[in-house]
Amino acid sequence: MKGTEKIIAHIQADSQAQCDAILARAQEQCDAIRADYAKKAADAYAEKIRAGVKACTDDADSAERLARMEAKKSLLALKQEMISQSFALAEKKLVALPEEQYVPLLAKLAANAAVTGDEEIILSAHDRERVGEAVVRQANEQLGDKGALHLSESTGDFDGGLILKRGNIEVNCTAQLLVELCRGDMSAALAGVLFD
Repeated sequence: MKGTEKIIAHIQADSQAQCDAILARAQEQCDAIRADYAKKAADAYAEKIRAGVKACTDDADSAERLARMEAKKSLLALKQEMISQSFALAEKKLVALPEEQYVPLLAKLAANAAVTGDEEIILSAHDRERVGEAVVRQANEQLGDKGALHLSESTGDFDGGLILKRGNIEVNCTAQLLVELCRGDMSAALAGVLFD
């Protein structure tokens, strides 16, 4: 039996060597697969990081552009508000001119707007009381022989300036309209003075 035991031992040794070789190859294949997937995982991770950084950068750039645009809009709105306030102040100052400047201004407006010379001058209630007769007198003087302007019994619902009326036709020379007409031409110049 010693011979049989030797053969069995030899077969067992060969079997063990083959098993060890198969296990070694399997381990090498596992290591290779593991290394391949580790590299793929690292590459995928790096790609995700790059994509995340790009997305964050894009979001930050977009937020910055939006913030700049909002700041410009806010600044523009502020500038427009300041320009509007400037024109509102100009209207108030025009209406508050001293009589010696206001009467000739209204008279000139009435004389320049007159077509036939016999129109009626409509003033605000305040101006009618304060300067009505003087405006009519000076406007008629400027019109000369053609001057037959007269003060209307009615008053207008405006702060200053006048409306010249003949029948159904009215010529608006109110302070509000005069300032508004200047606004288009003067807004750019005013913005230059205020903001440059």
